[in-house]
Amino acid sequence: MSRSANFRSEFLPLSRPTLGEEEIQEVVNTLRSGWITTGPKVALFENKFRDYLGVPEAVAVSSGTAGLHLALLAAGVGPGDEVITSSMTFAATANAIVLCGARPVLVDCDSDTLNIDLDGMKARINSRTKAVVPVHFAGQPCAMDEIVEIAGRHGVLIIEDAAHALGTEYKGRKIGTIGDLTMFSFHPIKTITTGEGGMVVTRNKDWAERLRLLRFHGITTSAWERQAGGRSAQYSIELPGFKYTMMDIQAAIGIHQMDKLDWFVEQRAKLAHMYRLACADVQGLKPLGLVPYPQRHAWHLFVVQLELERLTIGRDRFLELLKERNVGTGIHFPALHLQPYYQEKWGYRNGDCPHAERASHRILSLPLFPKMSEKDVQDVVQTVAVVLGEHLK
Repeated sequence: MSRSANFRSEFLPLSRPTLGEEEIQEVVNTLRSGWITTGPKVALFENKFRDYLGVPEAVAVSSGTAGLHLALLAAGVGPGDEVITSSMTFAATANAIVLCGARPVLVDCDSDTLNIDLDGMKARINSRTKAVVPVHFAGQPCAMDEIVEIAGRHGVLIIEDAAHALGTEYKGRKIGTIGDLTMFSFHPIKTITTGEGGMVVTRNKDWAERLRLLRFHGITTSAWERQAGGRSAQYSIELPGFKYTMMDIQAAIGIHQMDKLDWFVEQRAKLAHMYRLACADVQGLKPLGLVPYPQRHAWHLFVVQLELERLTIGRDRFLELLKERNVGTGIHFPALHLQPYYQEKWGYRNGDCPHAERASHRILSLPLFPKMSEKDVQDVVQTVAVVLGEHLK
């Protein structure tokens, strides 16, 4: 690959949603229907999601964050409980635990894959532990057999944060079919999008019913059921819930995104393979490692780590130089235990999660979305190689 300094003339963003005329027309039809909030399109989207995963219950919500919050509540997480998760995740994962009144127990990640460290998880389980929340980092599955064994031995629930992992498989099983509850996200950067939105899946019908109550003020029937579904206009409130419902406008997009899901994952995997081959001889850069067990990686993100010991610049300056050369990037994620709230409120300190801390200052995400071309990948890697080459020690 050429290492010349001919950089891109147009900006390449970190991500871009892949939307077609089908999604656009479905949204238009929804707007013209006169029913734009939670209704028949949401029900259809939930059905397609259930069919894809082969799960009995799928509950659509307004965001992945809302989904994780409700999943924890539906499972009975509350004050006095502890919930274990990785420090290498987005704020929403631990914030949802805090919003349930529970204590977030942040543990370290694996240094190579950035998935949750199993030894750290085992060490923090105690009589107050209600659940563990494994995060399938960047779309690569955690070691679920081991997590299921550990959780089962201690009577602990598994609530999966699969915001990155729609389309991911672990030893031939789709993520969403293993844990007690699993949350997915449909933010525009994710594998499929509904603009904003999320889904919680489970095999437990009682939990699913509680999820449906909690997402709409604790009310037993939806507005669509009362207005167009033949149900009585009267309703009852079973518990204090939230307004976490998905709109039909959003679901209209998701209906057609589901039809393209496997193609999206295949395209992401092809691009990631190109990246890994092209990055192999780039000095100062190391892609994340791959797990040793059979998997299907959804490649939500293509994350690399800088070998800072070999460079004369830090990660932030490196990102600035890429942006100047029209290459977008992201940081996924700053370690949570280093954030002011988690240090001030929960007493976390530097040194608590050394692998997450090390990664926190080195990782960055390179552009990755299905409509990228091979030329785009070549441009990114060439730009990265040139910038790093100019700042090697």
